[in-house]
Amino acid sequence: MRLLLALMWLLHWLPLPLLGRLGEGLGTLLFFAMKRRRHITQVNLQLCFPDKSAQEISQLARAHFQAYARSVLERGVLWWAPEKRLKKLIVIEPQMPLDEFTAGPVVMLCPHFVCLDVAGAAVAMQASASSMYVRQKNARFDEALRRGRARFKPVKLFTRQDGIKPILRALRDGLPYFMLPDMDFGLKDAEFVPFFGVPAATLTALPRIAAAARAKVIPVVATFLPDYRGWKVTFYPAWEDFPDDDMLAATHRMNAFIEERIRETPAEYLWTHRRFKTRPPGLPDVYN
Repeated sequence: MRLLLALMWLLHWLPLPLLGRLGEGLGTLLFFAMKRRRHITQVNLQLCFPDKSAQEISQLARAHFQAYARSVLERGVLWWAPEKRLKKLIVIEPQMPLDEFTAGPVVMLCPHFVCLDVAGAAVAMQASASSMYVRQKNARFDEALRRGRARFKPVKLFTRQDGIKPILRALRDGLPYFMLPDMDFGLKDAEFVPFFGVPAATLTALPRIAAAARAKVIPVVATFLPDYRGWKVTFYPAWEDFPDDDMLAATHRMNAFIEERIRETPAEYLWTHRRFKTRPPGLPDVYN
């Protein structure tokens, strides 16, 4: 891991077009080498896009591996490049004034697109924030990740084991909460909610936290700009009448929003995750 971090540090000096192409080349190699992850990706895509042919699924899966590997190499730019360089590479639409983050509790919904760390950097260059994260198995990489995410402004990082109370305290203290609720963590605090028409164990934490903190929800999605010019971070208008009184309906609304964004850039969503590993009773494992 030390060698990987050293390589990422060295590569972050390269022009972004060259670094992006290197990442895509690496992704192509990983597509053929990582059979298990390729299988998971293709199963996810087949379930979510049943109208696509086998060839189209394979092409989309390969494009995802390219996008994912590219995002990993480009993360070095986020972690070590000067702030001046980052501001040239990150296009924010629309420009989000600082008072949007400080005027009352704010939960930012950030789905698992491969460039999600870009969204974090865009926010961190303007305001302190808090977020949930999964502690990495490798201690060196975990330290690099934490340091990279907190290099501009102080960031509070929570784990799932911390529970909801520290998140609510951070929101009351004026820290926007950066939330990524679209992964399968089992049925604890989750419900089966359709995702592209497929029952998916989906955390209901977004509406529950928004209701408990009386927070507005602002979706934010980061994607690649064309021609390796950098990244675009899109802030969407705060959701009105959310979550109302129906937590399940609110979670349906969240999944529907994420589906719409995926259809815009399907290769950039995190398809290597086993999104459908938890199945309703009586339904078989889709990945075996």
